[in-house]
Amino acid sequence: MTGNSVALITGAGRGIGRAVAVELAAAGHRLGLMARTRRELEETASLAGGGLVLEGDVTRPEQIERSIVKLTETYNRLDAIIHCAGLAPVRSIEQMSVQEWRAVIDTNLSAAFYLCRVAWPIFRKQGGGVVVNVSSEAARDPFDGFAAYGAAKAALNLFGMSAAREGEAIGVRVHTIAPGAVETGMLRAIVDERQVPAHQVLSPRDVAKLIVRCVTGELCYTSGEVIYLHKVLHL
Repeated sequence: MTGNSVALITGAGRGIGRAVAVELAAAGHRLGLMARTRRELEETASLAGGGLVLEGDVTRPEQIERSIVKLTETYNRLDAIIHCAGLAPVRSIEQMSVQEWRAVIDTNLSAAFYLCRVAWPIFRKQGGGVVVNVSSEAARDPFDGFAAYGAAKAALNLFGMSAAREGEAIGVRVHTIAPGAVETGMLRAIVDERQVPAHQVLSPRDVAKLIVRCVTGELCYTSGEVIYLHKVLHL
């Protein structure tokens, strides 16, 4: 998958999603940028040198469908989906409300299904496509208070494996990237630099560059696998 392909990025207003937008734009891809905050999406579009702003909530299936319809009407195709949107409140099981639980599951896991459900017929008609879901090290080693987030990401890993197997027959690849700590606002809402120093964490660009390799097909043989990514420290 090379230049002029069309990629939809969720969580595109900041963090990993923004970094993916910049890297894919530099590689010649046309972008659909989806998140809940228009101002942040417009900033991303400016940094990436363009992109269709798609204000919407990934936990709402109808808003995902509306965004994909608008994107395909604009560019006449959809080649890749990169699901970066995430929600990670730190709550013990006792503290977490049912509403918070559902929000975490819907943002991190259900949205991946909603996206694939709408994209699959498009990919089938085009003869292929690629999905990259951003998981987390928390899927196998969660912080305290990450029961919902860790569970959602662990399920996302398995969803990616299953979707890759289904997609193989129609040329669809599904990759799962599971980074450790990444320097984002989400991370710093959980831990400060005294707890996890900046030199120990990945940059959003580190993750974005790996995602781009999945989109372009350089890592095509990792479809269905979970790729764990960590900062290598030189002591």
